[in-house]
Amino acid sequence: MFTVLRRFSILMTMVLEYYILGVNASRAVRISVCLMIAGSIIAALFDLTFDLWGYTLIGLNDICTAALGVYTKQKLEAKELGKYGLMFYNSLFMLVPTLLLITYTGDTDQATSFMLSENMTSSAWICFFVSCICGFVLNYSLVLCTHFNSALTTTCVGPIKNLFVTYVGMFSSGDYVFQWTNFIGINVSVMGSILYTYVTFRTKSLSQRLVTVAPASKIEKQPLI
Repeated sequence: MFTVLRRFSILMTMVLEYYILGVNASRAVRISVCLMIAGSIIAALFDLTFDLWGYTLIGLNDICTAALGVYTKQKLEAKELGKYGLMFYNSLFMLVPTLLLITYTGDTDQATSFMLSENMTSSAWICFFVSCICGFVLNYSLVLCTHFNSALTTTCVGPIKNLFVTYVGMFSSGDYVFQWTNFIGINVSVMGSILYTYVTFRTKSLSQRLVTVAPASKIEKQPLI
């Protein structure tokens, strides 16, 4: 059910793009988004559980994911901060809330006791620093993807990747339990993902082709003498 609810971040991103950035998604994009969401709902049709607190947290996560992508695109288009500046201030503003949260949950004491114990070996330090580097690479990749594409495309990249990982898991692991609703739902989501990828990058290639051809037509209209 977590996967189903997380898919609604795609819909929220599309709505916020319309109201904040003024981006009106095409009919094909809207259909592909609906297919991805409908497929995830069908896949989890007989795995429905209700937990108000869990649903609330996932809903807030969806809203934050959509807002992050849309406002990142807005600031990148304004060219006020740049990619690195945007990442720096985003991390800086979240530093105090994160410290307050980990202090409230007691994670600070647990982390301190673990670091001072014998379990904090050189291998653990290496894994910690590699994790920090991977976190930077992930955040930079998200900002870069949003810069060259759109907030909606960045939001769709994760679910599209997870769908193909699911296909691999069906055949590589022995813990997959076949159900028709689950199998049909996954394939519907894949159809939506393929449609979105085709429509998005076909539109982008056509726009680049028009931009390349337009200046040539202007030059041809100029007099030779």
